[in-house]
Amino acid sequence: MAPAFAASTALTTTAERTGFRQTGRYDEVIALCDAFQQAYPQAVRCFDFGTTPAGRPMKAMAVSTSGALDAKTAQAQGLPVVLAQGGIHAGEIDGKDAGFWLARDLLQGKVGRGVLDKAVLLFVPVFNADGHENFRAWNRPNQRGPEQMGHRVTAQRYNLNRDYVKADSPEMQAMLGLVNQWDPLAMLDLHVTDGAKFRHDISITGEPTNSGDAGLREAGNALKDGIIARLAAQGSLPVGFYPSFVEDDDPASGFVHGVSTPRFSNGYFPLRNRLAILVETHSWRTYPERVRSTYNTVLNALELVAANGTRWLQLARDADARAARLGGQSVPLDYRTTDAVRTIDFLGYEYTRTPSDISGTSMTRYDERKPQVWKIPLRDQIVPGNAIVAPKGGYLVPPEHAVAVARHLLVHGIDFRVLASPLRDAGAQAFVADGVQFSPASVEGHQRTSLTGGWTTQPAQLGPGGLYVPIAQAKARLLVNILEPTAGDSMAAWGDFNNAFERKEYMEAYVAEDEARTMLARDPALKAEFERKLREEPGFANSPGARLDFFYRRHPAWDHGTNRYPVWRTDTAH
Repeated sequence: MAPAFAASTALTTTAERTGFRQTGRYDEVIALCDAFQQAYPQAVRCFDFGTTPAGRPMKAMAVSTSGALDAKTAQAQGLPVVLAQGGIHAGEIDGKDAGFWLARDLLQGKVGRGVLDKAVLLFVPVFNADGHENFRAWNRPNQRGPEQMGHRVTAQRYNLNRDYVKADSPEMQAMLGLVNQWDPLAMLDLHVTDGAKFRHDISITGEPTNSGDAGLREAGNALKDGIIARLAAQGSLPVGFYPSFVEDDDPASGFVHGVSTPRFSNGYFPLRNRLAILVETHSWRTYPERVRSTYNTVLNALELVAANGTRWLQLARDADARAARLGGQSVPLDYRTTDAVRTIDFLGYEYTRTPSDISGTSMTRYDERKPQVWKIPLRDQIVPGNAIVAPKGGYLVPPEHAVAVARHLLVHGIDFRVLASPLRDAGAQAFVADGVQFSPASVEGHQRTSLTGGWTTQPAQLGPGGLYVPIAQAKARLLVNILEPTAGDSMAAWGDFNNAFERKEYMEAYVAEDEARTMLARDPALKAEFERKLREEPGFANSPGARLDFFYRRHPAWDHGTNRYPVWRTDTAH
């Protein structure tokens, strides 16, 4: 601990002192955070916002020369907050070293003069602190430096950048608590790419630029485009899409730009009507180059937010107001990239694609001595994909599922009311799945589920302890993505209601045979439908199980709770 503390008194990092060959351990983060507050007590507040499963403090630094070093003061002064989040993947640690370096330069007046009067920097050096201390060489085999680094996942093996909306991990629950408290206008998620060798050193993507509230896209595009323009002027070679090939390891396949789902930071924050920038330095650039471009990115974002904060805060408030009126309107659940293709010049290297006796397939080998401009396809026209019409009232959750749903809503700061007395809603809508597909493999500890089906009118009767979740709130987009069963990152999609979509009762074949003959004899319409399916649907005709199930589903023994999603929608405000 002593070496880290001694280093912190000069407010320099191990990275700086070693020429960016190394990065410090987590005790340096703790010591530096405290040392910054000691050195600048009027401009820095160091605090814990959570504890990791392994018992490490989760550190944040509020940095501002306005006196706004807590959330209430920042909000009272109308100051925009920029959350710079480092180390969500703790091997991709550029953001930690860049953030401390930048904070010192800002406080010493070397860069960004006046910026901290007009904005608050909320800096989380290492989100994944336990992963950071799983520390060794080769944790990032696709990355040049530092010599050793942390690991991608947490001590519980969660990938935090798949956890925003499902919020399984204690770390994410703590982060969302920080976000609920500070309500940052913009967040910067600081990463390093994997992938191919090319000359572009950084990608800047973000939302809302193609998704979310249409009015807020003015700010989203201005922030993204402004950062890219400033980086180019500073000597970087930025791109405005995530540079991952359509076909792995084949540059000729080009790129597809899209909108992330809310399991990711830049898919999540737009659903809260806030700005999110995904920063990806290129893994094959050296560590000092990557830290410098990250430093520049955070500085550029702070300067843009400081200059435009009043306007962009108003746009965010306007988006909140529009979200509270989403009831009865069409809301996209996802976005898709069209087939429109354009050819771009991409700065790469000469390469060959040759058969490999190791892998048994073609492999790409790059020659970094020979720069080359690749002319490759890019698809980047994005339009809404699947959409639903939001309920005019909200959602109703029965008491038996209220605790699980309430926990989810609370962590995101979504409003709801616990019913104190019985509630009957004659016009409520229920969802019954007509297609259920369970994932064959575990994903982040879940068996994901894909549902098809529709909402139909069915009266709801809820007892005390149930929930009413109104659509009329600022986080309505996020609410829809959590409780609509066909949304890609909903509670249902993550398998939280799988019990509802499992068959629990059966009719044995020997019973179904006799019951089927009785049903056919007394119901000519049923007999005609059965015979039509035999004629027109070979799959049905050739499946004994499907034929018997045809009758079981129409028999009084059928369990009508099967495939019924245990949350209702309502068009009535309660």
